[in-house]
Amino acid sequence: MKLSLALNNNRNLRYVTFLYLYVMQGVPAGFALTAMANYFTGKGLSSQSVGSFVAIVGIPWVLQFFWGPIIDRYQYSVIGHRKQWIVLTQLMALIASLGLLYINNPIGELTTVSAAFFIHSIFASVQDASVDALAISIVPENERGRVNAFMRGGFLAGIALGSAGLSLVLYHYGFHAAVLSQSALLFILTTFTFFTKLDPADRYLPNFRQRTSDKTNVKENPKLGWLFRQLFSGLMKKDNFNTFIVIATVYTCNGVFIRSFSFYLIHNLKWQYNDVSVLQGGWCTIATIAITVIGGIIADKLVPTILQLRVMIGIGLFLIILGLSHNLWLFKPYSGTGLILWNLADPMFSVAAMPILMSLCIQKVEGSQFTAYMALVNLCDVVGAYLSGWMMAITPAPTIGLICGVAVLFLGVWGYVRRKRELSIKPF
Repeated sequence: MKLSLALNNNRNLRYVTFLYLYVMQGVPAGFALTAMANYFTGKGLSSQSVGSFVAIVGIPWVLQFFWGPIIDRYQYSVIGHRKQWIVLTQLMALIASLGLLYINNPIGELTTVSAAFFIHSIFASVQDASVDALAISIVPENERGRVNAFMRGGFLAGIALGSAGLSLVLYHYGFHAAVLSQSALLFILTTFTFFTKLDPADRYLPNFRQRTSDKTNVKENPKLGWLFRQLFSGLMKKDNFNTFIVIATVYTCNGVFIRSFSFYLIHNLKWQYNDVSVLQGGWCTIATIAITVIGGIIADKLVPTILQLRVMIGIGLFLIILGLSHNLWLFKPYSGTGLILWNLADPMFSVAAMPILMSLCIQKVEGSQFTAYMALVNLCDVVGAYLSGWMMAITPAPTIGLICGVAVLFLGVWGYVRRKRELSIKPF
């Protein structure tokens, strides 16, 4: 398979490319939000401090709301549609990763660590926005479930490398060794991106000696003001808004639960932070990716809304059962199994929800709108992490799990009943 065939002409190449692009995004996320968060918890930092660290690292991902229109404003170039954004931000994220080497004592320099990861997240979030915009621009509608499965699968694989893999390096060899390992992987994947073409006519580098011909081959970029107006219209459309609110609520509940559960295992049950990271990102990762890909195929064949509601009901029941059986959390095999099963539940919801969000996007600003949805989803995770830190100060993790489970189950059942009622009144 030649790269000159390009993503636009080769379905299998699209799958492979989006898989490794999301691996590249998952590694830093797993390292910062799981390995480092669990490391800080294991070293005795408070839940509020850990929650604040996670929130700070996640703030740039919320700003994707603003990156999207800017990326769409300058989306065309002679090296490929949106590719200039992807390559540039990957290089800057690599430099930011190397900058972490200047930190000698992560525990004693928590503010500096938070600022360094914040800077890295800025470039990583622009990269993520660019890849999301590229995906919705070039992926046919009948492939979106499968491509989203590969994207999510790649992200999970990256998280596994970042959380479990880099946590092992962090535990045995120290912070600098973990940073160097992350940076080496980012460098390799950035090289892959540079040599991947989106279209056979694309160049690897701009040719400034042929500016006239370049302009004839590059489409005209839309105006920024028009992009923002169309984006606002697409987001605030009643059906779009109501659909997203439900999805956002589920993501927020997911974020609240997993942060509180992980903290409880390390702080209250005295698990080694490394053990939690390995379970979260290591064991059963292959099975999770396989289930995610199968879920993507199902999403292309079923009505996405039905799949989403079924997954929501399953997640709600899972959280309620886990919360009610909190006395069994003392047994490591039981709580560990709960953590592993959660690795299956959350990705399945993403596979069900992402095609729905893609279908809401307006043509010509689909990149900006989908990126805005991703930014808001990231905001849900940031809010969830922040809320969990403060909620654990007033209520235990099992109660938090119950609250989240009831909320998700209610939304799932309510949506399912509402859909059945709507179908029953439609004329034949």
